[in-house]
Amino acid sequence: MTKSELIDALAAGQGHLKFEDVEMAVKNVLEQMSQALAHGERIEIRGFGSFSLHFRPPRMGRNPKTGDAVALPGKHVPHFKPGKELRERVNESVAPSHKPGLKSDPV
Repeated sequence: MTKSELIDALAAGQGHLKFEDVEMAVKNVLEQMSQALAHGERIEIRGFGSFSLHFRPPRMGRNPKTGDAVALPGKHVPHFKPGKELRERVNESVAPSHKPGLKSDPV
C-alpha cells in the first residue's frame, strides 16, 4: 500500500471528512514521525509497533567498478519493530502460500 492508497482508503471510510483533510492529516502524521526520528526520538504506537534508530558502524566497502576499498562512515538507519498485536494479526491472516520462503506444493 502506498501513501496515496492509504489516503484514498481512509477518505473512503470517513465519508464525513473531506479528502483534503484526510490527505493533510496523513502527511502531518508522517512529517511528525520523520521529525521525531531525525531528532533521535523513539516512536511507539501501542498495538502497532515502534520506530527507532539503529547505528550502523563504519565499515570497508568496495567500489564495484574498480574493486578499490572504500571507507564507509557509520550512520543511523530507521528501524521498525512490530508490536505483538500486529504480529499476531499478520500471522493469522496471511495464507500459508503467501509466506515468503515457503513453497506452495510440498515435494
